[in-house]
Amino acid sequence: MRREELYLTDIIEAADAIQRFLVDVGQNTFLRNELLQSAVLQKLMIIGEAASRLSKEFRDKHPEIEWEDIIGFRNIVVHAYFAVEWSIVWVAATQEAPELKRKITDILAKEYTSS
Repeated sequence: MRREELYLTDIIEAADAIQRFLVDVGQNTFLRNELLQSAVLQKLMIIGEAASRLSKEFRDKHPEIEWEDIIGFRNIVVHAYFAVEWSIVWVAATQEAPELKRKITDILAKEYTSS
């Protein structure tokens, strides 16, 4: 089994990729660009998958992160792809992913950085 630190790093890397994909991109452009939508959605799925692989104990230790929502989003996307609401994906990508990255970065700094 992979160490939790690696799943946290996966989340940060996916959030970084989303940020790169959306540089100078507005919501209207995103909503009309299938390639961008697919790229962003794939990274959001990685975030959800990585979150689902963290132990329940770890997730319970960090209630400041809405783990169930993140995992649930991934499950909806994977199992009901054709029902994806792209405006919700936009919010997840532009507001929630950067905030999640900040929280995960804090956790890594506090729990996995040797003094």
